[in-house]
Amino acid sequence: MKLILFYDSSCPLCVTEMRQLQTHNNHQQLLFEDILAPDFNQRFPYIKITDASTILHGLYFPDPQQSPQLLLGLDVTCLAWKSIGKKKWLALLRWPIISFFADKCYLFFARNRYKISYLFTGKSRCKNCKIN
Repeated sequence: MKLILFYDSSCPLCVTEMRQLQTHNNHQQLLFEDILAPDFNQRFPYIKITDASTILHGLYFPDPQQSPQLLLGLDVTCLAWKSIGKKKWLALLRWPIISFFADKCYLFFARNRYKISYLFTGKSRCKNCKIN
C-alpha cells in the first residue's frame, strides 16, 4: 500500500503534520508531494493546484495491480495516520454523522489555515519549509 499526500509547503500547520507523519513513516508507505513545487504540474497534471490548495488530496495505491484512488480531506488524513499505526482515534471521524460535522470543520480549517497557523505558530506562512 502506498499513499501520496499532496500538501501545501507554505502552511506551517500543514508542514508540521507532514513532518510528524514522516517521522513515523518507517516502511515508506507514505510519499509527500509539495503542491507548490515548481515542477508539480508536469509531474501531476491530473491534480489541480487550486483544488489541492482548497482540500488535502491523496492518491491511494491499495496494491500495484490496482488503479490509484483519489482521496480528499479527512479521508487522506485518517488513512495516512492509520497506515503508520498512529492516532487510531481518528477513525471515529469517518463514522456516519460524525464524518458530516468533521468534514465541515476540516473545510473551515482548510479555508482558514493561514490565519489559524498564525494563531498557533505566530506565522501565517513559511518560506522554503521542508518536511525532510
